[in-house]
Amino acid sequence: MSVEKNNYHPEISIIIPTYNRSEMLCRAVRSALGQSFTDFECLIVNDGSTDDTKQTLETFTDSRIKVLFQENKGVSAARNLAIKESTGKYIALLDSDDEWLPKKLEMQLAFMKSENLDISQTNEIWVRNDKRVNQSKKYAKPSGMFFDRSLETCLISPSCVIFNKKFWDSVGPFDEYMPACEDYDLWIRSGFKFPVGLLEDKLTIKYGGRPDQLTNSVACFDLYRIYSIIKLLHCNELSPVELDLAKEELQRKAGYFVGGCKKRGKFEQAEKVEQMVKNVLEGQVVNPVDILPVQE
Repeated sequence: MSVEKNNYHPEISIIIPTYNRSEMLCRAVRSALGQSFTDFECLIVNDGSTDDTKQTLETFTDSRIKVLFQENKGVSAARNLAIKESTGKYIALLDSDDEWLPKKLEMQLAFMKSENLDISQTNEIWVRNDKRVNQSKKYAKPSGMFFDRSLETCLISPSCVIFNKKFWDSVGPFDEYMPACEDYDLWIRSGFKFPVGLLEDKLTIKYGGRPDQLTNSVACFDLYRIYSIIKLLHCNELSPVELDLAKEELQRKAGYFVGGCKKRGKFEQAEKVEQMVKNVLEGQVVNPVDILPVQE
């Protein structure tokens, strides 16, 4: 489904992908519509939901909302579709199970313009099983250039992010082979190109602890990160120092993953990953898709 575009371009395009989360989706959409900054469009992608998401979305009458539908292809394809159809100067991502505080867009956009940033994020409040929890220091959000730390773990939260079209044209789209870790993949591809601004205010509420979340429903997270780093090593854009950092992290993640496979008796998968990583480190070009689970 395409969105009919006109000559008006809002300042911000809000992107909300969703799959079978109608109740939580309402909370996310209401938090977007309740922003003090109002010059936006809100593109919601129904990623083949089988619950009452379609009927729920029909209850919203705000003209800034544009609903897209696709057969279930995953969060990467959903975000890519919405961004392709967007007309805003900036892109603000919001997951359908998260929520923004009312001044999020206003404060973050002003911050980005004052600092001349192409991408920024806010701090966030964590809620797990309906209780507020403190973040560990490991996940404290840095600012500036932090490519080395991004290789280790994901330090940018999608629902906290705003970026401009310059950023997206340089590093997008999201990888549609990835049902999870697609954000990690995008951030390591951008981490050596763009400094990330951090607005210290906690303007995003990130909810977790449910079995339907990708962190709980998708196995082999390290395998997808290994795949991402191999792609990165083949991009021919890294400096010698960045190459060394990526190779070191690839070896670390692969060692952990292969060791886990062997403990569980998955020797064929262990051998496949071990051999591919060895080939990459020896300078061979490989197809990293070959190590991913077959998508149905």
